[in-house]
Amino acid sequence: MTAVATRTGDPATCDAPEIRVERGQREVFCGLTGIIWLHRKIQDAFFLVVGSRTCAHLMQSAAGVMIFAEPRFATAIMEERDLAGMADQNEELDRIVERLLERRPDIKLLFLVGSCPSEIIKLDLSRAAERLSTRHLPDVRVLNYSGSGIETTFTQGEDRCLAALVPEMPAARDDVPRLLVAGALADVVEDQLLRTFEALGLGPVDVLPPRRAGALPPVGRNTRVLLAQPFLAETARALERRGARHLPAPFPVGVEGTRGWLEAAAAAFGIAAERVAAVTESGRARAATALAHYRDELAGKRVFFFPDSQLELPLARFLARELGMIPVEVGTPYLHRGHLADELALLPRETVLVEGQDVDRQLERCRAAAPDLVVCGLGLANPLEAEGVTTKWSIELLFTPLQGFEQAGDLAELFARPLRRRARLKV
Repeated sequence: MTAVATRTGDPATCDAPEIRVERGQREVFCGLTGIIWLHRKIQDAFFLVVGSRTCAHLMQSAAGVMIFAEPRFATAIMEERDLAGMADQNEELDRIVERLLERRPDIKLLFLVGSCPSEIIKLDLSRAAERLSTRHLPDVRVLNYSGSGIETTFTQGEDRCLAALVPEMPAARDDVPRLLVAGALADVVEDQLLRTFEALGLGPVDVLPPRRAGALPPVGRNTRVLLAQPFLAETARALERRGARHLPAPFPVGVEGTRGWLEAAAAAFGIAAERVAAVTESGRARAATALAHYRDELAGKRVFFFPDSQLELPLARFLARELGMIPVEVGTPYLHRGHLADELALLPRETVLVEGQDVDRQLERCRAAAPDLVVCGLGLANPLEAEGVTTKWSIELLFTPLQGFEQAGDLAELFARPLRRRARLKV
């Protein structure tokens, strides 16, 4: 069954495109995939997936096996006797955790990550985490979150992981205004943005997640939250319950988005937009020069986004406004209208926006539109390539540093590359 409805954009942005809602068959990765970038970010954390051999194979494939480094994640594989209730699952889990912590004394934070199999048999990992945390504190804190892909898309794994950290964050002093940047960024990008905040005279500035488990930032009523990723709805709600306030802003993708993101933070701390313009002038100039190399190549090209990562709206805005591409249809798994209001206002009015997915209908629309480039997940990319359609893997956009002025040219390159490949194949 399929439910389709049409809603208008945010009333405050009357020029925003209309939003169509679809419900049907979906093509998405599961939230376990987020571990691949999260385990690199929190350097003394470990992610133990409680799942099946399929989960283990997914993680190995997504990580490229990582031959030359021992990763900070693993799978506690549920065997047939576990699924049949013939073994005490909690005893088995405790035994595996004990062996893991004995082997890896560098672990300071352990996540028990739920999967489809563990949730189907109702294994209570939250209670297991409480039990194990009590046993191993203060050396190791044990938390849990769900990475199941039954009802979610893959970036929500990060959202649930960060939301699990929020209750552990210390209370901030109410007399000190703080800025909290929420969302996992590549270290090089995080360092660049923190240097910009410092140059603006804005601070103190904290980040979530931190690079070390023991460096969780404080949060309280005088904390202002700037989201670095558009898929952190649950994390934002958890922070708001702790008293923090969300700062509406476009996301730091491209020159326009990065400047708007910085201006939103500056305004909350009484810093004028002119000051932001002066501090960022050289970075914006370098980004403009980098983008100029791709504008002629990409301008006028038509792009179609399948819903996958929830990055689709900021990326479509960047491609349309800074590179002259034409977003034919922009699908996204979920659309938080409050968090994405600024992005909606900047998209071309004629763009077709679709929240949710009925994959067969969307494939029909894609074939009929015959776009120059399709951004989609791996499950759709290979069949579409076989039909002669040029595709871009959406998951690559999560593994690649793309936020900030310095990354704008690299981001444009990611969209130019598949078009060049297709042109060479035609010769």
